[in-house]
Amino acid sequence: MRPIRRKLKPLSEFSARDAAAIGLPALALVAAAFWFAYQFVKPAPPARLVMASGPADGAYHPIALRYREILARQHIDLEIRTSAGAVENLRRLADPESAVEAGLVQAGLGDAADYPGIETLGSIYYEPVWIFYRGAPLEDDLRHLRGKRIAVGVEGSGTRRLATQLLLVNGAWTPPTRIVDLGGEAAAQALRKGTIDVALLVGPAEQATIRSLLLDGRVRLMSFDRAAAYTKAFPFLTAVRLPEGGINLLRNIPPNEVVLLAPTANLMVKQTLHPALAGLLLQAMSEVHAGAGILHRDGEFPALRGTEFPASAEAQRYFRSGPPFLQRFLPFWAANLIDRILVLLVPLVAVLIPVLRYAPSLYGWRIRSRIYRWYGELKLLELELKEHFEAQRLPEYRRRLDQLEQRAYTRPLPIAFTPDVYTLRLHIATVRGMLDRGAHASAEAAPASSGADAGPG
Repeated sequence: MRPIRRKLKPLSEFSARDAAAIGLPALALVAAAFWFAYQFVKPAPPARLVMASGPADGAYHPIALRYREILARQHIDLEIRTSAGAVENLRRLADPESAVEAGLVQAGLGDAADYPGIETLGSIYYEPVWIFYRGAPLEDDLRHLRGKRIAVGVEGSGTRRLATQLLLVNGAWTPPTRIVDLGGEAAAQALRKGTIDVALLVGPAEQATIRSLLLDGRVRLMSFDRAAAYTKAFPFLTAVRLPEGGINLLRNIPPNEVVLLAPTANLMVKQTLHPALAGLLLQAMSEVHAGAGILHRDGEFPALRGTEFPASAEAQRYFRSGPPFLQRFLPFWAANLIDRILVLLVPLVAVLIPVLRYAPSLYGWRIRSRIYRWYGELKLLELELKEHFEAQRLPEYRRRLDQLEQRAYTRPLPIAFTPDVYTLRLHIATVRGMLDRGAHASAEAAPASSGADAGPG
C-alpha cells in the first residue's frame, strides 16, 4: 500500500499570515499616530527674516543692526528695511503681502483691531517724549507752545502720531502754531540754526541726537508738570524722571530733575512668524536690553508690559520660563531639530510601546484560539459520549474524532505552538479510548440482551 503523501503549507507561510493579521492593524495605528504628530510639527525655520527698523538715523536702526549680529551667529540672515517710522512699520506688518515679519514699534499707535495679525514679543525700553526749545524759559506746560514753529516728525513716524495727540489736547496744534515735518537729526539741526522754535523728539536718552541736544547749552528741555494727568488720558504713557545731573554730573546736566512722558518701544511680529525665529529674537532682546539705562533699572527690560496687542505664545513662555531647555546647551539648529523630532517621537512612542507590548500576546491568542475551538469540539463530543451515548451513532462519533485529529495534524501552526497541538492530540486519543470502551461495552451488552429475548420465546 503506497503511503499517502500530503503536501503541507510551510509553517512560515501560515505564521506570516497570522503576523500580518496582527501587524497590519498595529502598523496602521502607528502610522495614524505619526500623521497626528506631524500636524503639530512646524517646518524648519527659514534662514532669512525681514525686519522694519525705521529711519537710518533713528533710534531703532542701530538696535536692528545689533539684532542682525546676534542672529548671524545662528546662521539666520536678518534683512533690515528702513521706513519712515513706527506707524509705517505697523502697516507693513499688518499687510499680508509684505515680506516684513518683525518691526520695532512705539506703544500707543494702534491696537489689534486696527492692525490685525500682529503680536508683541515685548517692550525693550522707555522712549520718552523730549521737548527741546530755544529762547527764554517757558513754563513746563505744553499750552505755552501755541504759536511756535514746532518740528513734530515726518509722516509715518510714531513721533508725529504722539506729538499730534499731545499738542491737540493742549490746543497747540492748530494755527497760529506752525507744524514742521522734520524729525531726528534734521529737526535738531533746524533747532540749532533757529529755523524752528521747538523740536519734539521721541527716543531713548542714549540716542546720539537727543544726547547732543541735552548737552547743548543753547537748548532748553521742557518738563511735564501734569504727568499724572497725561498718563490717565494716555494709558500707554509712563511718567519717568531724569534726575538732576543724570546726563553729565560734572556739568550738572540737567540742572533740575525733569519729568518726562514715555511710551515703550516694542518688538512686534506677524502671528505667522516661525516660533523658532521668535525665540531667537527674544534671546536677542534679552542680550541687548537687559542692562540698566538712564531711565530704567537693570533687568527691567525686556518685559511684557501692557500693550494694545496680544503677546505671542513664545513670548509668554519665554518670560515665564526663560529660553527653551535645549537652546541653553545646544546650537540653535541642533536644538530646533531635536525639538521637531521629539514632537514626532513622543506620540509615536506612546503608541508604539503598547503595540510592542500587546502585539505578541494578540498573536499568541490568535493562534491558540484555533486550538481552543478544537478543544471546544472535543469537549462537546466527550459530553455526548458520557451523557447521551448511542451505539448506532458510533460511525458518526468516530468520523468527528477523525476529522478533529486530521485538522490538528494537518493544519500548519508556528513551531512555538507545536506542544499545544501534541497535547490536543493526546486528549483526542483519550476521548477515542473512551469511545472504544463505550463501543466494547455496547457490543457485550447486545448478545446478552438477545439471549434474554430468545429464552422466553
